[in-house]
Amino acid sequence: MFEYEIQARSAELLRRAERERLAREAVRGRRDARREAAEREPDSPDPDPGPRARRFRFARSV
Repeated sequence: MFEYEIQARSAELLRRAERERLAREAVRGRRDARREAAEREPDSPDPDPGPRARRFRFARSV
């Protein structure tokens, strides 16, 4: 590889790492906001009761 190709690749990897870091921070911020909202309203019903509480997706055959 030529030197400028190495530099271009390195710069691209740095940009990708920065984008991924920003995405992780955004996800973390949304998660924290949801958690804080849930703490403020402890009486609100859980929007997702979990896999055991859901009905079967398809009818069961015997």
